Amino acid sequence: MSNSATSATSMKPAAPVETTPGPLVAPDPAMPPIRRKKRLRTAQIVHRALLGLVLLIQVYPFIWLLLTSIRTPEEFAAGNPFGLPASFTLDNFSRAIDQGNIPTYILNSAIVTVGACALIAICGMMGAYAIQVLGFKGARIVRAIFLMGIVVPVQIALVPLFIDYSTIGLLDTQLSIIIPLAGFALPMSLFLFMSFFSYIPREIYEAASIDGAGPYRIFARITLPMSLNTVITVVMVNAIFIWNEFVFANTFVLTEDLKTIPLGLQNYIGNMGKTDWTATFAAVSVTVTPLLLVFLALNKAMIYGLESGSTKG
Repeated sequence: MSNSATSATSMKPAAPVETTPGPLVAPDPAMPPIRRKKRLRTAQIVHRALLGLVLLIQVYPFIWLLLTSIRTPEEFAAGNPFGLPASFTLDNFSRAIDQGNIPTYILNSAIVTVGACALIAICGMMGAYAIQVLGFKGARIVRAIFLMGIVVPVQIALVPLFIDYSTIGLLDTQLSIIIPLAGFALPMSLFLFMSFFSYIPREIYEAASIDGAGPYRIFARITLPMSLNTVITVVMVNAIFIWNEFVFANTFVLTEDLKTIPLGLQNYIGNMGKTDWTATFAAVSVTVTPLLLVFLALNKAMIYGLESGSTKG
């Protein structure tokens, strides 16, 4: 009886073993799905289209300026001013030189730009070095006061500066333009230099101090060589605005020999507001070219300086 029960029990089918599914294998990132490839391609196409649109918006005004400067006045007045010129002429450049003293305007703008940018770079770098690197009691308060100058409009200083310049004899001089331009641009330049100095390792300064270097030697041997790209960035950003500055020059310059380019372009407006547009555009294209060439030559250093001043590394 027991043998039959045992045999019956042994002949029963075994219970099915439950198996749990294994972990899913992650897709290989080196071989993305087709949808992912399409999305990436679509994003690249949209990105390039947007870049092309921005480039067209930025470049087209300069191309139109050059085309208008070689267009005849009759065609500009009667035809489509935004179309391609049917004929070319260089008489606009000769009229531009006859109506205004372009070399003098360029020289005055260059003196003002170089002088103001030199003050901005020197004062901004040394001020940021004192606040960010050396440090002193009340450095945060001084930094806050400087940064508050970013929101101060330039118009509030015109009348007080005019009175002061008349009193001390600086009115109708190039220095009367350089000083306020450097003063109002100093807060932003100080901020850029402080941002860059904050990423220089403190160990470098400590090692130089252990070797016996003082603050002036550290500034000349370490800080200044490492800040060249930031200096170029600060100079170029401010040079673009100083070269085209009109408010201070129009307020403090009274004689023809000291006029800068924006003031000199007013000479192309004749009686009753009549303007020789083709000669004016020719003069503008000549005055814009020097700064544009310098910007194209130093654009890589300028971009690197902006990146190093805003991100670490």
